[in-house]
Amino acid sequence: MTTDQTHFSEMQTPDGVRAPYSQYDGWFSDQDKARLSKKAREAEAFFRRTGITFNVYGDNDGEERLIPFDLVPRILSNKEWAKLSKGIDQRVCAINAFLHDIYNRQEILRAGIVPTELIAQNEAFLPEMMDFSPPGDVYTHIVGTDVVRTGEDDFFVLEDNARTPSGVSYMLENRETMLQMFPELFSKIKVQSVGNYPKHLRRSLEACAPKSASERPCVAILTPGIHNSAYFEHSFLADQMGVELVEGHDLRVVDGHIAMRTTRGYKVIDVLYRRVDDDFLDPLTFNPNSMLGVPGIMDVYRAGNITITNAPGTGVADDKAIYSYMPDIVEFYTGERAILKNVETHRCSEPQTLKYVLDNLADLVVKEVHGSGGYGMLVGPAASKRELSDFAAKLKSNPANYIAQPTLSLSTVPIFTKKGLAPRHVDLRPFALVSPSGVDITPGGLTRVALKEGSLVVNSSQGGGTKDTWVLED
Repeated sequence: MTTDQTHFSEMQTPDGVRAPYSQYDGWFSDQDKARLSKKAREAEAFFRRTGITFNVYGDNDGEERLIPFDLVPRILSNKEWAKLSKGIDQRVCAINAFLHDIYNRQEILRAGIVPTELIAQNEAFLPEMMDFSPPGDVYTHIVGTDVVRTGEDDFFVLEDNARTPSGVSYMLENRETMLQMFPELFSKIKVQSVGNYPKHLRRSLEACAPKSASERPCVAILTPGIHNSAYFEHSFLADQMGVELVEGHDLRVVDGHIAMRTTRGYKVIDVLYRRVDDDFLDPLTFNPNSMLGVPGIMDVYRAGNITITNAPGTGVADDKAIYSYMPDIVEFYTGERAILKNVETHRCSEPQTLKYVLDNLADLVVKEVHGSGGYGMLVGPAASKRELSDFAAKLKSNPANYIAQPTLSLSTVPIFTKKGLAPRHVDLRPFALVSPSGVDITPGGLTRVALKEGSLVVNSSQGGGTKDTWVLED
C-alpha cells in the first residue's frame, strides 16, 4: 500500500504494519486480487438486492443510490476502543445532564458556563419541554458521536448527533456482508460482535417506558414514509427488533394514550422511536401543516403516557455553537476533564472571530450550526475563488448561523482499488444506547470513508462510502 507521510495511517507506518492490522495484512497478502474484485461486485449486488439504499435531498431525479461499500475493514485494537468508549460514555452522560438542566433548573446558564442567548435564540430549543422530565430522565436514548483521528492517540469529536442519528443499519449490514464473504477471516481474527445491537436497542427502549406501561412495553418506530432518505434504516430496525413500523396516519390519541391501528382495533404504544423531526411531530403544537406526525402527541407525552425517543428538543445538543462549549459542559456535569477532545471551533457570531474566519477562509472548514450530511459547508482548501467569495457573503449576512474549524489532518485507512490498497480519509460514528441503568456502546460503529483521493468529505450524500469497523478482542 502506498503511504502518505502527511497523514496518520491506521494500517501502515514507515516501520511496517501497525499491530491491529498485522493478522489481516497476512491474510490479505495471500489473497488472489481477482477473487477480491469479484467479492466487491458481489457485495454491491447484495446491497442492491436487499434494498440498502438512500435518497439524496434536493436530487431532482429522486433516484435511490447505493452507499459504496469497501471490503477492507477498519480495525481498532481493544485498547484503542477502551479509550474511545470511555470518552463517549462520559460525553453522552454530560449531554443528557445538559438537556435535563436547560429544560429545568438551567444551572449551567446561571453559572455563566454557556451563554443564555445561545439557548434562548436556538431554533432547536423547545419551550414546550420546559419543566418536564421524560421517563427515566433520559433525553438522548440513541446517540451517534462522530469521531476523527489525527495520530496514534489523538481522537477528536467532530460533532454530536443527539436528535435522530442514522447509519446503524449500515454498520450491521456491513458486518453481515463481511461474515458472508469472508467467514474464514472471522475464525482467524477475533472481532467483537455488533450483531446484538437490535436486541440491545429494544431492551434499552423498553427500559425507558413510562410508569403506565405494561410489563412488556409496546415499542414502535415512527417513519415519515418511503420517500425519506433513511427509510431503509427505519424498516430494517423495525424488522430486526420485531416491532411495528408506523406512519402518522396509523396513530391517534385513544383515552389519553397514543395507539396504533391494527387488524384487531387500536393498540396502545408505550415507546415511540420517532424518525420524524420535531417540527413535524405534532401539528397541534408545532407545524400545523404537518401530515407526518400525530395530533395531540405532545399532550400525551407531557402527561407521562408515552416515551418519545429521542426526546423533542434534543437538537440543542447538536448545535455546533453549543459544541464549542462541550469541554466545559462535560466538566460542569461530570466533575472531570473531557476524555475526548473537541476540534478547535471559531464562533462566527463573535465580531472578532468573524473577521478572523473571513481573513482565513481558504484554510478553514465552515459549517452551519444546524447543518448535517455535509450540506451547507465549505472546505476552504478545496474551494474555488468563486466558492470562497460566495460563502464569505453568506457569512457576512448571517454570521450566527456558522462556525469554523481548522482543516484537520485526518487519519487514513486502506480501501481496495484496481491497483491494490490505497489510503483514504475516514471518520467513525459509534452508537450509544442510553437507559436509566447506564450507557451501552456497540463495539465498532459506522466508518465512513472519502473514496475520492485527497477528499476530506466522507458523507454518503457527498460521494463517500462505508466499511466494516472491527474492534479486536484481547
